[in-house]
Amino acid sequence: MSVCSRRIRSYCPVGGEPFTRFEPSRLANASIRAVNLSEVLARLEEIGMPENAAAGAVARLNLRVIAFDEPQARAAARLRPVTRHAGLSLGDRACLALGDMLGCAVVTADRVWVSLDVGVEVVMIR
Repeated sequence: MSVCSRRIRSYCPVGGEPFTRFEPSRLANASIRAVNLSEVLARLEEIGMPENAAAGAVARLNLRVIAFDEPQARAAARLRPVTRHAGLSLGDRACLALGDMLGCAVVTADRVWVSLDVGVEVVMIR
């Protein structure tokens, strides 16, 4: 399973988004891009979680952090034309590219993702 920054923020106790269609414990041992992890940590600190607590909250998920290398940058770039209308960010496209690379589902709270035809299974958390 591939996860993105907003999805991890949702899992952390002060993240705020409810999981109504997805068991949050399924995020444990999932994969995440390093760029998305950076977004997670920055956002958790931005909403008031101390750096050590944010790092600990994420560490408890035992995520496999995967570098955003040149092939993945190219894969995310290829997604731009088919996701532009939906307003996906680079981080969103990095997540989708990771799901495609690993052949696994991606987890999101963004409903627009399910309407995208990018060859990746999208699992809604709510």
